Amino acid sequence: MPTSETGPAPTAGPLLPEGAADPAGAGVGRGPRPATRAPLDRTRRPSGDEARGRAMRAAISVISEKGTAALRMSDIAARAGMSTGHILYHFGKKDRLLLEVLAWSQADLWDRYQEAADRAESPAEKLDLFVRAYLPTHPGDERYALWTKVLAQGHDESGRAVVTELLDGWDERLEAIVREGRERGEFAEVDVSEFTVRAVAMLSGLSEDVMFGRARWRHASAHAFALAALERELRPAGRE
Repeated sequence: MPTSETGPAPTAGPLLPEGAADPAGAGVGRGPRPATRAPLDRTRRPSGDEARGRAMRAAISVISEKGTAALRMSDIAARAGMSTGHILYHFGKKDRLLLEVLAWSQADLWDRYQEAADRAESPAEKLDLFVRAYLPTHPGDERYALWTKVLAQGHDESGRAVVTELLDGWDERLEAIVREGRERGEFAEVDVSEFTVRAVAMLSGLSEDVMFGRARWRHASAHAFALAALERELRPAGRE
């Protein structure tokens, strides 16, 4: 199991230029009153991708702390510095909240992974990046905690399809790395599907260890351990 803002906001009324007359309040024989500036509502400024990302990151943080049973949309709004209406725009129904946030989190992670992988010079470098992306970075990692909550939640058929697609995304990326390594003669001729099942199972077990805070990883790197194990299996015969 893998681990490491939209919609139009309601707009405030028009702002009068400083020093302009207030037509509604001006009387006969009186000069213009200084205009009163409408208060700046900072919770409604973000829009588009930036606003959606802000809402999603706030949701991940709140879900990690409170779970979903006692979660309120107002909690996410307060954490994001946005209005509750804005949050409802992004997420819709609460029962789809976890899936919406997980899907966004994974898309964000995969974008960053792919950007780094495109710069990598070898399949071995891509494997390193994959392991780093998969494993949680510390006990209580928010992104991985979100995964555990999603997998523990009951899902209808459409929900299961979303989760399955996200899980398959990890398998597909690892399989692509292994196939490239085999084609370039840098990896052994392993069965790609079977190797992927073993690799993902190991990474999931290590992830649980890291999330729990097992003492064995306080002074050792789960990433280094996992990468060394995968590299041993992928090393072509006769190579040290």
